[in-house]
Amino acid sequence: MDEKEAKVRIKALRREIKKQRYFYHVLNKSDVSDDVRDSLMHELVKLEEQFPHLRDLSSPSQRVAGKPLDKFKKVKHAVKMISLNDVFSSKELNEWEGRIRRISSSEAVDKSGYFCELKMDGLAVSIIYEKGQLIQSATRGDGVTGEDITNNIKTIPSILLQLNKNSKYFSKVKEGNFEVRGEAYLEKKEFANLNRIQKERGQAVFANPRNAAAGSLRQLDPCITESRNLKFAAYEVITNFGQRTHEEEHEIAESFGIPVIKENKFCRNIEEVKNFHKKISKFRNKLPFLVDGIVVVVNDEKLRAHLGIAGKSPRGMVAYKFSPKQTETVVKDIVLQVGRTGAVTPVAIFDPVEVSGSTVSKATLHNYDEIKRKDVRIGDTVIIQKAGDVIPEVISVVKSLRSSSAKEFTMPETVHGSRIVRHEGEVAHYVYDKSIREVERRKFEHFVSRSAFNIDGLGPQIIKKFLDNGLISDFASIFKLRGEDIKKLDGFDDKSSQNLIDAINNSKEIEFSKFLYSLGIRFVGEETAFDLAKYLIEEKSISCSNMIKILENIKIEDITRVFDVGERVARSVVDYFNNKKNIDLIERLLDAGIKITFPKLNRKKKKLNNQIFVLTGTLEIMTRNEAESLIRDNGGNVSSSVSKKTSYVVAGSDPGSKYDNARSLGVHIISEQQFINMLK
Repeated sequence: MDEKEAKVRIKALRREIKKQRYFYHVLNKSDVSDDVRDSLMHELVKLEEQFPHLRDLSSPSQRVAGKPLDKFKKVKHAVKMISLNDVFSSKELNEWEGRIRRISSSEAVDKSGYFCELKMDGLAVSIIYEKGQLIQSATRGDGVTGEDITNNIKTIPSILLQLNKNSKYFSKVKEGNFEVRGEAYLEKKEFANLNRIQKERGQAVFANPRNAAAGSLRQLDPCITESRNLKFAAYEVITNFGQRTHEEEHEIAESFGIPVIKENKFCRNIEEVKNFHKKISKFRNKLPFLVDGIVVVVNDEKLRAHLGIAGKSPRGMVAYKFSPKQTETVVKDIVLQVGRTGAVTPVAIFDPVEVSGSTVSKATLHNYDEIKRKDVRIGDTVIIQKAGDVIPEVISVVKSLRSSSAKEFTMPETVHGSRIVRHEGEVAHYVYDKSIREVERRKFEHFVSRSAFNIDGLGPQIIKKFLDNGLISDFASIFKLRGEDIKKLDGFDDKSSQNLIDAINNSKEIEFSKFLYSLGIRFVGEETAFDLAKYLIEEKSISCSNMIKILENIKIEDITRVFDVGERVARSVVDYFNNKKNIDLIERLLDAGIKITFPKLNRKKKKLNNQIFVLTGTLEIMTRNEAESLIRDNGGNVSSSVSKKTSYVVAGSDPGSKYDNARSLGVHIISEQQFINMLK
């Protein structure tokens, strides 16, 4: 991006961020997620760093969030309440540490270490005690002036009206003032209960716990605040007790009886910080409150004071955010991707960004109708989302950041040499010629994938190379490959070609459900393949000797008896096995040495009999495949979507929309550990 483009982009970002900040911090409303707000600010800060002469004191990056409302008395802070800069990756964290090492010294930083705090999703407040008695509390406001919320803060049970006189520090404050700062927050269960009540009363629900906490503290009637069951946790002591470290500040607060977060931890170096960040990220869903990262603080007080403040933020502290579920980026191009069924999917291309723990540079736009509905154009700023193992998708356009050069996308007439067609009643476009190389390649990729034959080392590039050189023509030909033919290709030698042959031979034995999935039957995913295999084994007694006969004679009414299968899927399955070419392919696979196993299912009553499970988020103790196998082995069913029929949703870290759907439908949500306990 050149300077001219940067100037236009910076101006648009500032305008959008100011609008979002006003909605978020002043009106307690929001039409975008916290992740998107962070992403917009992060982009602005990076551009201003790249083009420092374009910085402006009025930029949102130079200000502390929010401004006081007129309905509360204004309070001027004795010490400015500052906000923190964000980092989103270990690379950016290393860059931050590199800067403070250059400003001070590596020896001083190594000696100091870091105190790491959970970054809670609440409202920052200041509380002042005089002679041990609570006399005033205020919001951050614009950092210099906040709002007096003393009457409301007194309704929070975890906030002491009188400091603990048994503290060894009390003698230093019994005749003076003591100021502590921290976060007022709502626990998850209280947030859910509050929104339930709001909904029952026909009132607007809160977007997140932070907005709910802010809205609760900005009530003119303290009785309303009291009913919200807020909590408080300290993160900073302003009063000077001669403390030498930030960790001591937490000890001082705790000695007075002020709550602190027990998970906070001292880390000796930046690698320990990263490990702590990873640990909290994994189990944060088990915490009773929401956190969106950790705050990394240079522990030594003198060193942190020496580092000073840069713009609006202290150099000696940084918010190390968790990978967002959503982020914003700019669409560089829209290209077409052809799948194994011949479906043509438009895909947005953009510069690499991190979302949900992955670095991605493309996101699905699903189909042409979705592009038109969302009005996505090349050059647009878009919000992308990735939940769990789901492919990233473009969920909306930030139209206020649209440039005049944004270009509308039109579906071309051809792709990869084939006409593009659209069947009546379908939203997807397809290639007319299903025999084109791109479709064939995708079919092979599916066939050898982990959930199918799981041939280690046979990836997309090698498949393409084999097709281009005529080494494979159908699935059965994979199992007839010879090492001497492979090693003639660029990139292969005796050892690598033999390793691949070994991997192919090791994959020849396969369970029936995985075999069905590998065939790439339209609408038959892993779950349907498993349920279909289960039905054929239990009800049709299918085996290697009678498999061909049973598959050739399968009926639609048979398939519709399978769990979660409708007529459309059933027709696709029947059509596949009624096609002689497909039966011939199966016979060639058997001739090539494929051994299909038909595991006998225990018909005794099992712990999860007939219960339907949906998995969402990242599991910690086991993989998703292992969890699915446990469910099936214990008589349960796995579904890919949440409905009223769902028995349980097992939620790992960073759960996606399935978690929200479960909450709205009243489906029971359990943790991974609770799921494991069900099997004991």
